[in-house]
Amino acid sequence: MRAALWLLAIFATAVGLALFATQSNGTISLFWPPHRVDLSLNLALILLLAMFAAFYIALRAIFSLLELPQRAKAWRAQQRERAMHTALRDGLGHLMAGRFSRARKLGLLCVDYAGSAGAGTPYTAETRALAHLLTAEAAQALKDPALRDAQLAAALATSLPRDAQHLREAVQLRAARWALDERDAASALTWLSHLSQGAQRRTLSLRLKLRAARLGAKQGAALETARLLAKHGGFSGTAAQSLVRTLATASMDEAHDVQQLQRAWASLHAGERALPEVATHAAKRMVNLSAANSAVGSAERLAQHNTARTWLQSAWKQYPQLTDIQQERVVAALESTLETIDTTWLAQMEEAQRTYPRDARLQYLVGIACLQRNLWGKAQQMLTPAVRDLSSPELQRRAWRALAALAEQRGDADAALAAWKSAAQV
Repeated sequence: MRAALWLLAIFATAVGLALFATQSNGTISLFWPPHRVDLSLNLALILLLAMFAAFYIALRAIFSLLELPQRAKAWRAQQRERAMHTALRDGLGHLMAGRFSRARKLGLLCVDYAGSAGAGTPYTAETRALAHLLTAEAAQALKDPALRDAQLAAALATSLPRDAQHLREAVQLRAARWALDERDAASALTWLSHLSQGAQRRTLSLRLKLRAARLGAKQGAALETARLLAKHGGFSGTAAQSLVRTLATASMDEAHDVQQLQRAWASLHAGERALPEVATHAAKRMVNLSAANSAVGSAERLAQHNTARTWLQSAWKQYPQLTDIQQERVVAALESTLETIDTTWLAQMEEAQRTYPRDARLQYLVGIACLQRNLWGKAQQMLTPAVRDLSSPELQRRAWRALAALAEQRGDADAALAAWKSAAQV
């Protein structure tokens, strides 16, 4: 439709001009004494248009001639810019393909092109920073720390516009990763601390911080970082729980006295304290630290064991739903506190054993508790059927040793010898 309208307009214009030209009787006279030239109005108009066109073409030719040096300079700059971007593109391709020597060569070439391109070329600073980063990455792969550090410093020294600060963050993140590759946790954490607050909360930054904290044996910082990663979906639910569980137990190992252990336990979240592995590890760590301190009195030791049993309360309530390994850990942790067991806990264990009479671990636990309280007959009654059904070699070995002690207590040397032999054969 639009083309048809344009065609009609052109035809109308042509008809109008034809009518004007055929019906125009005007004459223009030019006097140049002693000469006189008479021209029709149509011819005069045509000559004026021709003169204007010639004058316009001449001006454009003169301006084009004067612009030749500038156009040649712009063409050379365009060629340098194309060569710069080509070198950067090919260098990235070679880097991804594992051709690090070629990537390093093209990165240095791109740096040279960027330096000669001038500040007026668009994106020169960003391209220069990327070229330095490309060269540093290739140098890292080629084990050339001198070139890597020089290119890293040059990339950080590049003056970037405000909307390209993400390139500086990229350089800092790569520097942190290179430090981790060299197992330098302190340098990696330093590089990560230079990031902006927003960049420090990104998943990649948190992953690097987690690796650095674990490498530097800073379990508390690693645990806090793992919590943030789990919150932001950096891990799957199962992986996050496993990692938090591992770091929580590792933070307990950092405690060298009871007070430090209690502070570490208090720093855990409620969900973390409810994990059976964490609770059992903390309780056993409490008992071990209490036993290692010879200056602890009986009353203080009782309080520490009560604290350990309090920590085990949540895992004990979950006992029927736990796996076999988790149940063994709960039983082993409770066994370490049986020296100071009170009647409340003994009643709870006996109630659990009556509820699950075929559970060999509960039979073993009640038997050891009775042995600690000099209830020889009941201990014999519990340990004798349990020792054959225990799946844990360690628990089975300790059950045989307990039966041997019971046999010695009643003066049965043959039964004691047989029990000691069975314990040695487990």
